[in-house]
Amino acid sequence: MAKKGLVVWLFSSLTFISLAHFIEAVTALIFDNQARLLSLYPFIGERLQTLAPVTYFWISAAATIVFWGITCAVTFDNPMEAFLNKILSDAKQQTAVETQLLDNKSELLDLMYETIESDNEILGQVKDLMTNVRADVRDIQPLKESIEKTRIELSSLKKEIKRIEEKVQYPILCTVCDKPLMPDFKMCPYCGAQVKVQKAPLIDLKDYK
Repeated sequence: MAKKGLVVWLFSSLTFISLAHFIEAVTALIFDNQARLLSLYPFIGERLQTLAPVTYFWISAAATIVFWGITCAVTFDNPMEAFLNKILSDAKQQTAVETQLLDNKSELLDLMYETIESDNEILGQVKDLMTNVRADVRDIQPLKESIEKTRIELSSLKKEIKRIEEKVQYPILCTVCDKPLMPDFKMCPYCGAQVKVQKAPLIDLKDYK
């Protein structure tokens, strides 16, 4: 702030001096007066007095305008306002960046939502498929029970057929161990007992008739 005051004081003084020279140049140009302010400068005062009034007028006018413009620019330059403007500019840039991030996140959320919707559709299809499979399983269950029952019956039938075959093939049983024996066996191969061949009872011819 002190530097700014010093600069304003310096350029305002130069503006005042230039304005004084400008007024003297105007009077010299209009009334043909002699320029006395130029003689105040040491070493170059004699050379400056040799300037034509018109040249003196334009130089002083230009210097007055330049120094006055610089004084106004420095005076009306508000560092606090510049600081606030910089903060606002940074805030706007930050807001723009955050807005861009929010837009990107919004696109990501939309994509996630679409993915979830697609997954829900797939899950619905899988659920319908499982329902159909369960219905088919319920329909197949009675058939499975019927097949199992048939298998048990076939197993029983096989055992019965095997028993009949054994009975036909081995019609005699050992009287000691009850093992089946062939008709021509005279001794049980299982227990070694003698096989008593039972002769079939004779039937009288009259009874047969």
